[in-house]
Amino acid sequence: MNQKTLIGLVIAALLAIVAAIALNHSSRPRSDTVEASGWLVPTLRDHVNDVNRVVVTGAEGKVLATLERGANGWTLAQKGGYPVDTGKLRAFLLKLADARRLEQKTSNKDKYAVLGVEDVAAKDAKGVEVQLDGLAQPLKLVIGNTDPRGGTYARISGQPESWLASGTLTVDKGAADWLQKDLADLAATRIASVAITHADGSRVMVTKNARGDANYVLADVPKGRESGGEFAVNGLASTLAGLRFDDVLPTKDAVPGDALLKARYATFDGLVVDVTAWEKDGKDYAQFVASLDAAQADKGIAADQAKAKADYDAAIAADEAAKKDGKADAAVAPAKPASVEDPAKDREMRLAALNKEVADLNARFSGWTFVLPAYKYANMNKSMSDLLKPLEDKKPAADAAKPLKKKA
Repeated sequence: MNQKTLIGLVIAALLAIVAAIALNHSSRPRSDTVEASGWLVPTLRDHVNDVNRVVVTGAEGKVLATLERGANGWTLAQKGGYPVDTGKLRAFLLKLADARRLEQKTSNKDKYAVLGVEDVAAKDAKGVEVQLDGLAQPLKLVIGNTDPRGGTYARISGQPESWLASGTLTVDKGAADWLQKDLADLAATRIASVAITHADGSRVMVTKNARGDANYVLADVPKGRESGGEFAVNGLASTLAGLRFDDVLPTKDAVPGDALLKARYATFDGLVVDVTAWEKDGKDYAQFVASLDAAQADKGIAADQAKAKADYDAAIAADEAAKKDGKADAAVAPAKPASVEDPAKDREMRLAALNKEVADLNARFSGWTFVLPAYKYANMNKSMSDLLKPLEDKKPAADAAKPLKKKA
């Protein structure tokens, strides 16, 4: 065999190997190709901030939630335009943008239901369709079941291929689940008094004389009765601490029940929150109004400034005493607080902060009626008997103590 023939055979063998590799590669399932390891929704990458509308649609094509970005930020159409929890929404969009195609699944529409990626027009569709507007091209995808081993099944609407995507792409189906539910957060230590008035005119009131008091005092305890345990009485002041609602509707759409409950929460620094609440159809509704008691605000600021000055004077005296005793190293001259440096300016700033707090609360409260968690409503709906020690049962005297009747 001459050299030219040998070279020809080698070249032919190499070409055959290359052809075999190409054929093998082309016959592999698409899940083994580069496409399978790409982004689930590449058009969302680096364009999360462009999204201006999100529509979540469930079974039978029912729109479950419409989130829209406008002049007032993100709001929810199904709840009268109430603000959306933007942190939750952004977390979902970022997770979706980061999702990768791990494995191609069925392209047979008859098998979509197993993965929960069937068309949501179906009556018993398990997944949800998410539509994202604001991108270069509108995007719709069906998000289905999660895989026990990790990942979520998904399918771009209109495309036959379904995918196992990375991450848990859970989509809330309840409109209220997308709301910003933080309503108020007034620590119990800040509350000076709570007054509750029931529909029948009966009233309950607890008060503290000073911030430092450990417990509240129940007012107008009936003669012959005693105030109940500290836990029950003190608990009335905790209603507005970490208060979140379950649902919301525009006040114009809320029809109050017949038995209205009124509650007033007054703080030591002058902030006042009035609540009107009622029960209806198994739900607990409430409306809120914030205001500022100017006289109490002045009193609170004066008390805070007096305490700050007393603390400062005490620190100065301690510093001077340390120097006098030759303990210069231990002496630390305290910084003069703003309330001592310029009491008038400090008072102005404190009042401005209080007025801003009132405005911020009313911006959240005004025009809305909130559905409260049952335990928060129950904490307002307290009667005097709920806060008193129970009466002791008086047992009749033992029969042995009774005089015996003589037999005839």
